[in-house]
Amino acid sequence: MSADPATIAFYEANAPRYTLSFGQAPSRHLDSFLDRHEPGARVLELGCGGGRDSGRIRERGFDLDATDGTPAMVRKANERFDVGARVMRFDELDAVAAYDAVWAHACLLHVARADLPGVLAAIHRALRPGGWHFANYKLGDGEGRDPLGRLTNLPDEAWLERVYRDSGFAIVATERYRGEGADGVQRDWSALTLRKEDRP
Repeated sequence: MSADPATIAFYEANAPRYTLSFGQAPSRHLDSFLDRHEPGARVLELGCGGGRDSGRIRERGFDLDATDGTPAMVRKANERFDVGARVMRFDELDAVAAYDAVWAHACLLHVARADLPGVLAAIHRALRPGGWHFANYKLGDGEGRDPLGRLTNLPDEAWLERVYRDSGFAIVATERYRGEGADGVQRDWSALTLRKEDRP
């Protein structure tokens, strides 16, 4: 399992333009997710990008570990929000019971479908008992390249929910909504709020 080189290359080359295009407002699901936790909870952010959600997590008093697989994005996050972000790809996550929550906004959609169960298993291991996880995905009928050349897994809802359950997560809430990605394509998305189930 490894990161897709073309996807990483896109973000490396486009970090300045990409981070400015999304402004500084945090993701619309973030505050309701954070409301489930006490201030001071340890939050791992995967795919922090330009740091807009990182800044909000830190502002609300959480103990943030912001990560991204693209060095240029990490530099932008730290320049704009001073959040101490570090470079880490999804396949490099090896923590055990270290976090109360894992926030993954619009990033795990770039994981190849064959590799997603392994990434979710690593997230499950990284969470403390009863820990929370958020992720959202563009929906579709099979992975491919978007107009920007990025790998996108494009699952349907049934497949996505099954993979999460098989990885040891309870699905607490889901939301299907329309959204436009950086490629300018309008799609249905699925946002999942999940909780770690302890396995025997």
